[in-house]
Amino acid sequence: MAQGGIHGKFIWQELTTEDPATAVSFYSKVVGWHAHPNASHSNYTEFGIGSTHSAGMMRLGDDSRAAGVRSHWLAYVGVTDVDSSVASAQQLGAKVLHAAQDIEHVGRFATLADPQGGAFAVFKPMGQGGVAPASATVPPGSFAWLELATSDYEAAFAFYSKLFGWQAIHRMDMGPQGVYLIFGADGVQRGGIYKMHQDRAAKPYWLPYAEVASADAAAAAATAAGGRIIVGPMDVPGGRMVQLLDPSGAMFAVHSAAAKAAAPPSKPAQPAAAPKPAAPKPAAAPKPAAPPAAAPPTAVAAAKVSSPAAAPKPAAAKPAAAKPAAAKPAAAPAAKKAAPKKAAAKKKPAAKKKVAAKKKSVAKKKKKAPARKGAAKSARKSARKSAKKSSKKSAKKAVKKAARKKGGKARRKK
Repeated sequence: MAQGGIHGKFIWQELTTEDPATAVSFYSKVVGWHAHPNASHSNYTEFGIGSTHSAGMMRLGDDSRAAGVRSHWLAYVGVTDVDSSVASAQQLGAKVLHAAQDIEHVGRFATLADPQGGAFAVFKPMGQGGVAPASATVPPGSFAWLELATSDYEAAFAFYSKLFGWQAIHRMDMGPQGVYLIFGADGVQRGGIYKMHQDRAAKPYWLPYAEVASADAAAAAATAAGGRIIVGPMDVPGGRMVQLLDPSGAMFAVHSAAAKAAAPPSKPAQPAAAPKPAAPKPAAAPKPAAPPAAAPPTAVAAAKVSSPAAAPKPAAAKPAAAKPAAAKPAAAPAAKKAAPKKAAAKKKPAAKKKVAAKKKSVAKKKKKAPARKGAAKSARKSARKSAKKSSKKSAKKAVKKAARKKGGKARRKK
């Protein structure tokens, strides 16, 4: 890659440690790095996997130790001109920790402290190398993310954006923990900046995240090798991460990408005995949501995962809903039922005649009923009349008898 393409990109990470031998053993178990001396500088060790080298290591000098410096990691940012970048950084409030210097067969570098005190280096490698082309995934052993913990994240971002052209891609509100600012360039995320925890460090620091196969396995290996876990393992957008301290106290972090969802089979298996119903047209599967703006510390890893979670499969159509080809024989039972219907149709006229006859008989009974009622009334009237006549006759007879008796008595007195 041309050198012009490295400006503002993290191109190297370097460990300065009090115990190089222990560090070699520790990082080989945690990250899987192999270590070997630099071809031109035997006192400088390089870490990598295969033919790819992502980090270096050097022993902490006695003078630095006496000045209070302890084991730490240092981030190198690529620039096209080291001296010009140092001058610009100083104008923006940075301090020079190590003046610009050439390293034979390697390149030119300088070490600086940003206005808040965070240490970093600017580096221009020799030749055309220095940065591997971007790939869909982060190779194991490479660095997936860089994170700055600082006292004033907005002021720190203003400094780096002017120096390297970084852009604010997203500001994520993390509640009580404050805002996490994700930065990058040309839409590509490169790291995050947030307000540091005072209980974790005395001054701002850059924290590198190396890509591993399993953050949980790396955490277990780190503990077994004499390290100490600070945060995690825990889920983050795009995978899992863990922050730790190596045996010499240098802060480090690892990240593992989320497992890729298994690709669905090209032809789903179907039961051999089941008939083949007409394939219903499922509703269009929802498009997978774009990767969310990444939270600390895995925005880059989340963006570089080759494929998002598979879209949910539409629910299989229920067999009852499908119309199998064998549905046609069902017409035979319908034909059999047709015959009884015709017979029933023939019986309908006879049934109508019976109903009509019943209606006529009822009508006749209704007609006879008034006649009977009239006869009963006339009979009652005649009975009353005859009763009256008989009562009158009996009364007359009684009167005559009484008169006769009175007449007989009168004659006897005389």
